[in-house]
Amino acid sequence: MDAQAYPLTWPDTMPRTPNKVASKFKTGLSAALKNVRSSLGLFSSDSGKKVDNLVISSNVTLGVERPADPGVAVWFVWDGMQVCIAVDRYAKVEDNLQAIHHIVESRRTEMRHGGLHIVRATFRGFTALPAPAKKGWREVLEIITSGPVTTDNVESAYRRLAKKAHPDAPGGSHDAMTELNTAKTQALKEIGA
Repeated sequence: MDAQAYPLTWPDTMPRTPNKVASKFKTGLSAALKNVRSSLGLFSSDSGKKVDNLVISSNVTLGVERPADPGVAVWFVWDGMQVCIAVDRYAKVEDNLQAIHHIVESRRTEMRHGGLHIVRATFRGFTALPAPAKKGWREVLEIITSGPVTTDNVESAYRRLAKKAHPDAPGGSHDAMTELNTAKTQALKEIGA
């Protein structure tokens, strides 16, 4: 995971919210941070699976509690999955943090009422929000040509590599599949498909 606490590391595939709204939360920044950490700790305890590599990423720095971009992305590894919960709906950093706290608490409710398999399914959606890729899409998709790339080239390479990268395949993983999905999205966007 290449997420960093500062500046904000936002997942490539998640759109940004253009018009921020006010929230009804009445939680300060330090309390919201504490709530996120606490809810993740309780989630880990409830699930019996560790939450590792926690990074709370924002544009807050020493002396700047009200950055122009109030988005927050909470990155962590749980049950072998790299997860990112990112919120930028609200105009204040603490409100976006508090929203993330409520999202984690919702996963705890899912766990109590539906079980671990439901939470895994939910978090698979969050794994589709990777940190910026280390490799370019051509390298990930193994497309080595200086000429024009077509949609068929991208789709063919993706299908071939997905058989190896899929978490159910021997040697595959959620991270490998996420990297492949990101590369495909970037490739199709760049070639205008």
